[in-house]
Amino acid sequence: MSDKRTALPRYYWVIAIVALLWNLIGVFAYVSQVTMTAEAIHSLPLEQQSLYTDVPAWATSAYAIAVTAGTIGCILLLLRNAWAVPVFLASLAGVLVQMYHAFVIAGAYRVLGPFSLVMPTLIVAIGIALIWFSRIAKEKRWIS
Repeated sequence: MSDKRTALPRYYWVIAIVALLWNLIGVFAYVSQVTMTAEAIHSLPLEQQSLYTDVPAWATSAYAIAVTAGTIGCILLLLRNAWAVPVFLASLAGVLVQMYHAFVIAGAYRVLGPFSLVMPTLIVAIGIALIWFSRIAKEKRWIS
């Protein structure tokens, strides 16, 4: 059985490792949010408290899927496995569902202001970039 993958440029490893670190930060943010104590929530301004207390299970699940799939996708890149592509798609789907809840349903933009769109925009852009990168890696046979 021959290995049909081709040699990798060094930037492949840099991107995969930096992306993994980025997604691990997302896992940390998720765990921090779902384990917030009542005291921590009550220390927030009143208008922000509902952004943490009124989150339905489906939105929390979407967040969990987004960060877990993103992390697994990066590990798959490091293992040179083409399953990274659909896993990154699942991650982006989770991100979009989570952001839909936060900004359309919960109105985070009204509560937090225009600056609150910076990080979600960056998260979506990185999610799209990881799908693009993993597809290129598959086309170039860096992953299989």
